[in-house]
Amino acid sequence: ATAVPPGIISGNVKVISNVVESVGLDVINVVDEPTAAASVLGITNGAVVDVGGGTTGISILKDGEVIFTADEPTGGTHMTLVLAGSLGCSFEEAERIKKDPKQEMLVFPVVKPVIEKMAAIVARFIQGYDVDVIYVVGGACCFKEFETVFEKELGIPAVKTNDTLLVTPLGIAWSSR
Repeated sequence: ATAVPPGIISGNVKVISNVVESVGLDVINVVDEPTAAASVLGITNGAVVDVGGGTTGISILKDGEVIFTADEPTGGTHMTLVLAGSLGCSFEEAERIKKDPKQEMLVFPVVKPVIEKMAAIVARFIQGYDVDVIYVVGGACCFKEFETVFEKELGIPAVKTNDTLLVTPLGIAWSSR
């Protein structure tokens, strides 16, 4: 099984499948990333937001069915770029600092505007849909106060699971059964 960012065109889905098959693996399922996460979390109603390295993707579910997916390029890489600029260091050094839990007090205030931008993206995506809770997953939402920023910006509860980095990969594997 493999996953794709939500809302991409079908031709790109085939490209991703071709890449996986090019290394000798058979693709038995392709799922979008937030929907994969939703399957692990047992989400049937609400929105699952997967904040990855390069993008913020969303799947909105109603009665267990995906009714909307979208993806926009703002993710953990953007946080790292802002941090590198703020600290005057290399991208690699900023990434190391960002991932160090001991540095969160330094990092979070610097990357908070990027998180607010992610929340603004989600706010646009959920307009016109009856969404009363946001579930956030992905490596870029590991900060302790990440969901607090989303709640403040969106005005609805945001729930962050344990091991946010592992939820989507587990859902991808789970989708192949």
